[in-house]
Amino acid sequence: MELRHLRYFLAVAHELHFTRAAERLGIGQPPLSQQIQQLERELGVTLLLRGRRGVELTDAGLAFREEAIRVLNAAERAIETTRRVGNSQIDKLTVGFTVSASIHPFVPRVIQACRERFPSVEIVLLQRTTNELVAAIGEQHVDLAFIRAPAPKASNVQVEVLLHEPLVAVLPSAHRLAAHTAISLRELNGEPFIFYPRKVGTGIYDEVVHACQSCGFTPEVRLEVPEMTSVITFVAAGMGVSLVPATMRQLRAEGVTYVSIADEEIPQAHLAIAFNQRALSTALSRFIMGVREFAANTHYHASN
Repeated sequence: MELRHLRYFLAVAHELHFTRAAERLGIGQPPLSQQIQQLERELGVTLLLRGRRGVELTDAGLAFREEAIRVLNAAERAIETTRRVGNSQIDKLTVGFTVSASIHPFVPRVIQACRERFPSVEIVLLQRTTNELVAAIGEQHVDLAFIRAPAPKASNVQVEVLLHEPLVAVLPSAHRLAAHTAISLRELNGEPFIFYPRKVGTGIYDEVVHACQSCGFTPEVRLEVPEMTSVITFVAAGMGVSLVPATMRQLRAEGVTYVSIADEEIPQAHLAIAFNQRALSTALSRFIMGVREFAANTHYHASN
């Protein structure tokens, strides 16, 4: 069976008349009848009932018409996408980011740099949680996302760490440790912690819990908030303490103090990109290359 057989059949199914269908296709009526008969023999079913006034679709013909339409539409999309990729004409990328990732200065800077480097590529920005972005990339609704690693595994989704940065303690300004330049993580044992839910993003959540447990305690979670910026808000309200990426220091919220961790092993936050390795268009491949080059010249990079 070839695609032309489907086109011939759909022409007859639309016109319900062999002569009119042949005229529409620009071929003779006898060759068209022969092609339809060949198709029916291959399928082993009757698709059309021939009559003096025209033809009528059988139940099998009705079912085959719907499937034929889907197959031809899919084939046309595949051809168009392949041509556009080959000619470097795919000029739109949907780039996702989490709130935590977007606060890192690297993200807006690299997006701006890539826009300048690839002016013909339209970049559409989308904010979601890590888990939502990974799922969207797997389903090819998002081309690339800036997230915090590690991330949940998904089929065909590759997560590539770009930058590392230390976590720092964020404390209410009136906290007993707020005046210190640096503290040990053990000094937060017994303090109420503010987190955002693990189901929102596993990366920093797991890093904080693991770091505390390595110091001999499990953090007591008093409050879970929807975004990283909300952590700062509720710390300022005196409801607890937390650990956040060092780049969060740029949020100069009133009532909070950021304090470095002085332990030998300082917990880290990991900025990463996620993309579908089976959906690499020319534009996306170039964008990823630009991101990697930019990361190599950024202060907190993966080799640190």
